Formats: sequence, structure tokens, C-alpha cells
Amino acid sequence: MLWVKAFHIIFMVTWFAALFYLPRLYVYHAGATDEISNERFKLMERKLYYGIAAPGAILTILLGIWLIHLLGYGVLSAFWLQAKLVLVSLLVVYHLYCGKLLKDFKHDRNRHSHVWFRWFNELPVFVLIGVVLLVELQPY
Repeated sequence: MLWVKAFHIIFMVTWFAALFYLPRLYVYHAGATDEISNERFKLMERKLYYGIAAPGAILTILLGIWLIHLLGYGVLSAFWLQAKLVLVSLLVVYHLYCGKLLKDFKHDRNRHSHVWFRWFNELPVFVLIGVVLLVELQPY
């Protein structure tokens, strides 16, 4: 079980790293004015989303399901795990919305400013804080 937990944490870190960096790329992409930069950001964003963020998300979730199975499904009655799963669900929505933004940039349809992306970039920080506190403190 410890191996499963270790890899769950490793892929969670990978997923979060990508979700921290992708919106930062969007900040710079939103401010890009030349075609060379625009195309470079499109390539970087695509590789980050599909090469790192998506596999990180999928493996984090699959390993989390495996951990629940190993711990026994009775653990689902624990408040801390229910709250964590709500936060993970919000993170999945955030991840998918990043994919929508990726497609908007791909088709040159971005409607947000670099300032909007700077604020958007902060949202996963709150999820990370909540998840870590819930897992480590396991309130209720």
C-alpha cells in the first residue's frame, strides 16, 4: 500500500506542477503580440497539458481509487476524505477548463487579459492547501 500511496503523491505533485505552470503560460501568451511567440506558446501549452497535466491527473485519480480500495470502502464515510474528494472534483473541473482555454488559444479566440490569468493561476493553490490539510489532519 505504501508504494501506491507514494506514487499517488508523486503524480499529484506532477499534476499540480502542470496546473501551476499552464495558467502562467497563459499569462504570457495573452500578452504575446508576435506570431512566433504565439505559436511557441501554443506548442508549450499543448505539450504541458497533454504530456504532463493529463497523465498526472489520470494517474493521481486512478491511484487514489486504488488506495480507497486498499483501505476499504468504509473510509468513504470519513468527512476528511469526502471533503478531499470534493476538492479533487473542483480540481478536475479546473483542469478541464484549462483545456478549454488551451483550445481557445489554439484557435486564437482568447478573451481574457493577462491580469485575469494571473488571478486564475492562484486557484489551485487553495485546493492544494485544503487537500494537504485534510489528509494530514483528518478532521472529524
